[in-house]
Amino acid sequence: MPIKLPSFRPRRDAYPPDLWTKCPSCGEMLFNKQLDKVLRVCPSCGNHFRLSAAARLEMLVDQGSFAERDGGLESEDPLGFVDQKTYPDRVAAAQLATGMRDAAVWGSAAIHATPIVICVMDFGFMGGSMGAVVGEKVTRAAEHALANRIPLLIVAASGGARMQEGTLSLMQLAKTVGAIERLRVDGVPFVSLLSDPTTGGVFASFAVLGDVNIAEPNALIGFAGARVTAGTIAQELPPGFQRSEFLFSHGFLDRVIHRSELRDEIATLLRFLVARPAPVPPEGPGGDPLGLPSFRAISFLSNLAERVLPPDPDETGGSTNGHRPGSVTPSAPPEPPAEPPAAVPPPATAAPPVDPAPRVAAEEAERG
Repeated sequence: MPIKLPSFRPRRDAYPPDLWTKCPSCGEMLFNKQLDKVLRVCPSCGNHFRLSAAARLEMLVDQGSFAERDGGLESEDPLGFVDQKTYPDRVAAAQLATGMRDAAVWGSAAIHATPIVICVMDFGFMGGSMGAVVGEKVTRAAEHALANRIPLLIVAASGGARMQEGTLSLMQLAKTVGAIERLRVDGVPFVSLLSDPTTGGVFASFAVLGDVNIAEPNALIGFAGARVTAGTIAQELPPGFQRSEFLFSHGFLDRVIHRSELRDEIATLLRFLVARPAPVPPEGPGGDPLGLPSFRAISFLSNLAERVLPPDPDETGGSTNGHRPGSVTPSAPPEPPAEPPAAVPPPATAAPPVDPAPRVAAEEAERG
């Protein structure tokens, strides 16, 4: 009977599955503990690995300064969406894998002792897709920054709108843009950090509206994929299309910053942006404590119509005064004020009637 020799092959469970990571760029095998020490940037080729929201916060903000808000918000299933799984099952699986309730967290924090409001997205939660919860958190972060007049920092990492929520997810584009616009009108700084990837509806809404737009090296940034874009325009795309370096060279980004320098660079930007905080405006005539003008749809449409529609021939006598139809007719210069009318003297008082009888008697006496 043959003797069975012991196997000298290492057991599969001898090494934790998360001990090593292979760099997708250069193929180097990287020890995870060493990779974490260098902020998950490959020391061989400089490839920036994707970060979770927790790792991003630990890297950016001062230790112990982050205080999360609205952490209990969770997605619902308004459409009863089912593909290979039900939508609630997908959300539950993502929550179990990431330890998050949805694809974004927000709260107050500080960077180099400068107070900020920060919102961080996590691509690991259903591709960082934006549904009602993510849109609400971005909006509340902007409103909190506006109310307290402190800078807002958003770290985008998303594949776009969440299809399981249908039109409700698309509605978040307008909702978040409106919140960011109020920051711009009121002069509250907004810094947008675009990480890999920032695409779809997030790219098409708030992610590119920062006062300063910065990105990490080689981050994928764009609306649609390269193949879809190339097929739509029927042209070959240039090398590096939709990468952060390409966008920076074409003026779409303000800076491309290595991850190890992000914290110091953002702190420097914040010092410049908050050097002179704007005073809080008085309450506006419409009752808005922020002093923003109220929006009147009818007035807006009327003014727009006056600018783009040709004048009515009935009102202009069939003439456009030599101007192209649809153009804005320049207003005539104001006429000088008319001189005051000269004072009219009062009418003379009529003399009383004279009796002719005495004069006739005198003439007859002279003849006699």
